[in-house]
Parts: sequence; structure tokens; C-alpha cells
Amino acid sequence: MQQYDAIIIGAGQAGVPLAKKLANAGKTVALIEKRWVGGTCVNDGCTPTKTWVASARAAYMVANSAALGISIKGFKVNMPRIKKRKDDIVLNARKGSQKALESTPNLDLIFGEATFTGDKTLTVTLNKGGKTELRADWIFINAGAKTIIPPVKGLQDVGYLTSTSILELNKVPEHLLIIGANYIGMEFGQMFRRFGSKVTMLEKSPRVLGREDADIANAMLDILTDEDIKIHTNAQAISFKKTSKGNIKAAVKVGQTELSIKCTHVLVAAGRAPQTDALNLKATGVKTNDKGYIKVNDKLETNVPGIFALGDVKGGPAFTHIAYNDYTIVYRNLIEKQDLSAKDRPVPYCMFTDPQLGRIGITEDEAKKKKLKNIKTVVLPMTHVARAVEVGDTRGLMKAVVNTRTKKILGAAVLGTEGGEIMSVLQMAMEGGITYDRIRYCVFAHPTYSESLNNLFMKLDE
Repeated sequence: MQQYDAIIIGAGQAGVPLAKKLANAGKTVALIEKRWVGGTCVNDGCTPTKTWVASARAAYMVANSAALGISIKGFKVNMPRIKKRKDDIVLNARKGSQKALESTPNLDLIFGEATFTGDKTLTVTLNKGGKTELRADWIFINAGAKTIIPPVKGLQDVGYLTSTSILELNKVPEHLLIIGANYIGMEFGQMFRRFGSKVTMLEKSPRVLGREDADIANAMLDILTDEDIKIHTNAQAISFKKTSKGNIKAAVKVGQTELSIKCTHVLVAAGRAPQTDALNLKATGVKTNDKGYIKVNDKLETNVPGIFALGDVKGGPAFTHIAYNDYTIVYRNLIEKQDLSAKDRPVPYCMFTDPQLGRIGITEDEAKKKKLKNIKTVVLPMTHVARAVEVGDTRGLMKAVVNTRTKKILGAAVLGTEGGEIMSVLQMAMEGGITYDRIRYCVFAHPTYSESLNNLFMKLDE
């Protein structure tokens, strides 16, 4: 049995930097990865999807350039070229990360699947064949999550796609049916509509984007609908079957109405589940909740001292930047002897539709549910943003929730071009204690999107 100071399960956005930092601090480290270095983000999440979002936006801009006085006829979407560009970028990122790991002293990169066999003891079934046993006093679980496949009759028989397998398409689907009108579903839906697919989306909830305020969700719905994407709410797939021509027939219930939808491809985007089943966590005493997520405290430590869970596998916000922040918290606490906590940290996120939706802090709905006092909400349509008018894209709105007594910004949503970047300006203000009255009279460069934060907070005077 090989003894290490630290074992890390999963080479994702927490596992990779943590492995290097611990090794550089003089610890002996084993990093176990069953698939590819980089995790979901690099291989089938952020990196590949955002390359495709860029291609889809280029197609949209070409198709809508006449309004800017530029006429382009007969453009073509080259899906194999789009895929190759994505593959090249992903492979470059993966190789670079793997090379950095393999050149780090004190660090062993092991490709295989880990299973607990005892107290802080693991057996790794190696990808190259054989098994090895490892043990460490510190163990960090960064195993990530996987797509939930709903138990719909016939779904297993029609060759459905997930957010991973859809990235291998070399041909644009004729008609893509998406189960789930959530963040992942919306990004892929708009992307493939712009590539030329007919797109239909099924959302089981009464409205899309249930975590967002209704005005934000409705604005996003309008944007997608204007691009001829059909979205059914209160909808669920009942069954699927192959047709005689090799297509797919879906029986769908929308409210109390039953529909039959013919499509060529089905994308499942109905949520994700933690990859904890194969870990055999009971063998080391680590507890999970009823959905399989690993339970941790504010220091990201499980009920077993010395075993930590990082990223999506522990539940909570499933974002790359949260996983990365998890790594910084445990590293600084263990090596630098700091006393950092994940409690009440900011959780910014961005949905990379076009336009983007950037979010930070609480929503108006959350403020109402918490019955917070001295709350006011301000909204600025992007039609009132000079830069948006000049660029020719006035879709969306800016929105902020403030406390009128302390003048603090409590939350913001920006649905618009570069919405994530504008949101980040407000996040910096929130973290730095900059109040809305200072932003209202701040001198921003003209004409920028962020300059319109002046106008947003001037609405508090109305």
C-alpha cells in the first residue's frame, strides 16, 4: 500500500490546483482521475460550450447584419470546422494542465477509478489495467457530477444526447428537442437554433428560470422566442419511439394537453447528480444527503476529520468558480493556518446565452420572502443604455436590489450584452462596500455598458 500525505479524487477545477499547491508545499500527493485532466469545465463544460457559443454568435451577427448596413448573402455553418476548433482548444487546455501536473515534484497523477475500501484507504482500478492501494491522512473528493437521465419510456432506445455527447456532433440536427429549459438547456437551445436547427424545449415548471425573478425570466423567454425557439412550460415527456424513417416521435404532455412532437435528436438537460455511487463512501464513514451529495461543514470538511469535499460533489452552487474557491479555502486553512469559511461567500454566475445573464446576490423575490426592510428595486431596460443602442442590441435589462437605509447593493441581475462583465462591476462594489449613491455619481468612461449603472441608480430618485 502506498502512503501519501494527501489524496485527491478528481482532476477538476479544485483538484488540479490543489494537487500542485500541496505538492509545492512539500506534501506527497496522489491525484486520481478516471477520465481526463480538467474535469467537466475543460472537457465538456465551460471551455467547449463557450467556443460553440462564439461560433453561434458569429452566425447570428451575420444573419442580422443588414440592420447595421452590412448585407451578407449565402453564409454557411460549417459544423465540422466548428467542432474541430472546439476540440483543438479543449485538447490544448487539457494537455497543458496535464503536463504541468506531471512535471510537479512530489505529485503522482494516477488514471483510474477510486473506491474506498477502509478508513482513509482507497483502491484504484487503473485504466491501464491492474489495481493499486493508497492511503492518506488528508483526502479531498472532487468527483463532480453527471447528467440525470429521467425514467421516460423509450428514452433509452432513441439515442438521446447529454451535454457531453452533444459536443461530438459533426452535423447540425434538423430538429432538436431539449428536456429542460434551464441554464444548460437554454445555452444549447439558442446555440443550435443559430446553427440552423429547429429547437423545441420542454420545461416541467410553470415558468422558465425559476431561480430568477419573473421579469428576468420573461425577458429571457422573449429573447429565445424571438429567435423562433419553441418553449413549452408545465411540460413533460411521456414517451419516445423511433419512426420508420429513423426519426424520433415524442409524446408530450403540456398542462392537460397531449402533443406529439417529431424530432431528429433529443438532448437531456434535466439536472445533474453527484458522482458518489462508485466511491463506496460508507467504507470510510463519509455521510451524504438523500440525493447523494457529500455533507460538509463551512470549512468544506466532511463528518470524517481530514476528508474534504470540493466542487459539485458536495451540492450547493455548481459552478467552476465555486470549485476553485473551495480549493483556495481548504489550502489556505490547512497550509497557511488561516480560518476561512465558505459561509456567506458571494456566488456570482453567468448564463452564456446571447445576451448573457449575469447574477449576484439576492433577487427581488428572495428579498420579499425574507421580509427584508428598507428594500427597493430598480430596473433599467437595455433600450435606455446608450452603448447597447449604438451596438444595435437592446435586448434585456439591468436590475438591482438595494437597501435604502444603508445604501448597500444586495443583489443584481444584468440580462444584456456583456451582462456577466457588468454584473462583475456590481459584485466588486458589493464586496468593497461601495454604496449605490457613489456609483450613481461615479465617473465612468463613455460610452461603456457599465456607465449606465449611473442611470440605473438614478432611478432611485424617481
